[in-house]
Amino acid sequence: MNAMARNHNEDLARWLKEIEEGSAEAFDRLYEQAVPWLLPIACQLLGDRMEAEDAIHDVLLAVIRHPERYDRSRGTVEAWLAVQVRSRCLDRLRKKSRIVLQEAADAENAKRPSPVRTEEAALARLEVEAVRRAIRELPGLHRRTLADAYYSSRSQRELAEEWQVPLGTVKSRIRYGLHHLRRTLEKMGWAEPEGGDSRG
Repeated sequence: MNAMARNHNEDLARWLKEIEEGSAEAFDRLYEQAVPWLLPIACQLLGDRMEAEDAIHDVLLAVIRHPERYDRSRGTVEAWLAVQVRSRCLDRLRKKSRIVLQEAADAENAKRPSPVRTEEAALARLEVEAVRRAIRELPGLHRRTLADAYYSSRSQRELAEEWQVPLGTVKSRIRYGLHHLRRTLEKMGWAEPEGGDSRG
């Protein structure tokens, strides 16, 4: 490994450590560095750029949740992320095949919609209020990002232009904010704790 590649991997490893300590800026740096070389891998497997981008977002969101899972003794950060992207893409392909088989049954069930009961509507209103309260409790950057992304009429691209950052950074901030929002909702009892996915 030449000096440039070694320094690059040291940067990635350092950013992982800073993400573990809660740094959103370190995640932005990792995101911007990782996507350009992960995207061709995902595109080749999935054959669709948007699907590929979504798969990479899933993997990098898992990095936010569990950056400590990287083991330096087992290889570089690049190799670790590439393996996860490949695994996530294969999962998506398997899921897509299951969806195709299920579509006929879903279409049949859709013909017989069940009425929304009064208690379900009341529960939905309470849940919306819980989400609003959880957003108010988020740190400033995350609160502003989610508020602008979901309660304004601007697109993510327009937000990127307004904030003068890459579109990928806007997307990563939204994912980071949603992760913290979920953790807040878990504390409030409105979301199940995460933990079923060990692939992260």
